[in-house]
Amino acid sequence: MNAAQLALLAVIAAAAVGFLSYWALTAPRHPARRAPTAEEIAVGAVSNFFDALGIGSFATSTSYFRLRRMVPDVEIPGTLNIGHAPAAIAEALIYITIVSVDPWLLAAMTAAMVLGSWIGAGVVVRIPKPLLLAVLGSGTLIAGVLFVAVNLDWLPGGGQAFALSGWRFWFAVVANFVLGSTMAAGIGMFGPCMIMLSLLGMHPRAAFPIMMSGGALQQMVSGTRYLKRGRYSFGTAVGLGLGGVFGVCLAAFVVRSLPVVALRWLVAVVALYVAADFLKSALMGRRTKGPSG
Repeated sequence: MNAAQLALLAVIAAAAVGFLSYWALTAPRHPARRAPTAEEIAVGAVSNFFDALGIGSFATSTSYFRLRRMVPDVEIPGTLNIGHAPAAIAEALIYITIVSVDPWLLAAMTAAMVLGSWIGAGVVVRIPKPLLLAVLGSGTLIAGVLFVAVNLDWLPGGGQAFALSGWRFWFAVVANFVLGSTMAAGIGMFGPCMIMLSLLGMHPRAAFPIMMSGGALQQMVSGTRYLKRGRYSFGTAVGLGLGGVFGVCLAAFVVRSLPVVALRWLVAVVALYVAADFLKSALMGRRTKGPSG
């Protein structure tokens, strides 16, 4: 393990202590504080099991929340970023340790995603509900389409590189800034990030420490903003956190691999259905407000 990896692990560990402490500090002030249900813990375990295999957890969780009407639409981004943060921390600590990637690329893409998430979270908490639904619907639709495209070999599965240089390096950094800002809105970035790096010629495995480190810090940064405003479903977020760490450890240390193509098809079908539901609700919301809304 190189010095850059050790430094990044130290940063993530310190951020994790700060984030979890702040969550515990703000928890008593949440207006709807309650214990998580078994269903919410199960959602956390299953979605983060998929996450650790590279499928992503946001599209899976959002789809289930929407189908079951578990979380109010305006609280979905905060619930995702806060609730999935503990699992993302575990993923980062695991994959940074076991997969070596160019340290400069890892550091630059992680920093870009964190900066994007800070800006994005500040915007998300202020946008009206119809627009938020449109953003969530569009993001879920894109995730579903990307999963279909990869499964049908319309997009490459990846190259062999574990580093980037020149314009490819800077393109990846800027793209991660954008993905960080959209992830703050509850749009998963694993699928887009992995496909983007694959198009640039990187090995699929090289994407994991980049996605995990950026995702962990991004979720803690965005999550802190949502914690401050109390804009999340308390019991659901706690359930995601408890189940999520278990799901990550199961995938990383026990299962290690599954028929990922079949899982992508399942998530894609559900995501496309939920995206249509989000976009329909957004359109109906705009019609209800009328032309001046």
